Amino acid sequence: MRFLVQIMAVLAAGAHSAAAFTFPSIDGGQIDLEAWKNRPVLVVNTASLCGFTYQYDGLQALYDRYRDRGLIVLAVPSNNFRQELASGDQVKEFCAVNFNLDIPMATITDVKGPKAHPFYKNVRSQTGFVPRWNFNKVLIDGNGDIVETYSSGVKPLSRTITSKIEALLPKS
Repeated sequence: MRFLVQIMAVLAAGAHSAAAFTFPSIDGGQIDLEAWKNRPVLVVNTASLCGFTYQYDGLQALYDRYRDRGLIVLAVPSNNFRQELASGDQVKEFCAVNFNLDIPMATITDVKGPKAHPFYKNVRSQTGFVPRWNFNKVLIDGNGDIVETYSSGVKPLSRTITSKIEALLPKS
């Protein structure tokens, strides 16, 4: 219900910035995209039991490569495609043991359909993009504007993604 109130407030205010949203954190508390203002964020819907789960390695490597210049990679576990573990604790353990992740991670979240998180509803209303599978990616810039969306097949370290990220980061 809080997310419905949140999206209604954002829409009523005329703000459609992707930075206007929060996600419950898998570690407890909230992940507020506004806290990352002026930083690009790659939001990725993930699943532990998917054929694309190997992309966690690429997401961590991408984060490691660009975090000092400001990039955030946010994993959003989802069971919309019936390939996620049963609980956030299981997801957290799976990712720690198998991938040694330290990227920010939301709790298990709907990314499509009527229960989709408001961030994903906003992405859909602005771009028409709805995740069709796990490991779809949404790149937002430091203003919270959607820069690009990517399908599962686009690997995190692909030039397609890194060139867009590099254009958004301060020059080193």
